[in-house]
Amino acid sequence: MASKTIESYHNGAEISKGDADCKKKSVELLKDLGLPKGLFPLENIEEFGYNQNAGFIWFIQKKKTEHTFKKIKQVVSYATEVTAFVEKGKLKKITGVKTKELLIWLSVVEVYMEEASKEKVTFKTGTGLSDSFDASAFELFE
Repeated sequence: MASKTIESYHNGAEISKGDADCKKKSVELLKDLGLPKGLFPLENIEEFGYNQNAGFIWFIQKKKTEHTFKKIKQVVSYATEVTAFVEKGKLKKITGVKTKELLIWLSVVEVYMEEASKEKVTFKTGTGLSDSFDASAFELFE
C-alpha cells in the first residue's frame, strides 16, 4: 500500500508498473537529471512514479533491498518505499534509503553532484554528515 505522501502526488504523475519498465524509466530520469544511472539498484520494483510538476519520484518494491557498491565498499539499504524530490543534479528529501557507517545505519537525505565536478557524487545523511565518491562507483552492472 502506498503511503499518504505518494498518494498525494499520484494525480498528474507518470506511473510505470513492473520491474523492467520501472528500471528503464528510472534510469532514463537519472540520466536526464545528470546523475549516475545506478543509484537505485532495486529489485522487484512494482511501481515507479514521477510527478514532473512537483519534482517528486517514488519507487515501490516487493521487499527491502540491500546493495553493496563494490568499488567503494558501501552498503546501502532501500526500503519497500523510496521517495525523493528531484532537480537537475540533485535528489533531496529522500526517504527509504540508509547507508551503513561502521555499525549504525544512517538515513540518506540528499544526493547531489556539483556542477563544477561531475566526477563526484555527494551523499548527505540526516545527521548532517556527508561523503563524496567517484561517480563511476554508481554505474550500472558493476
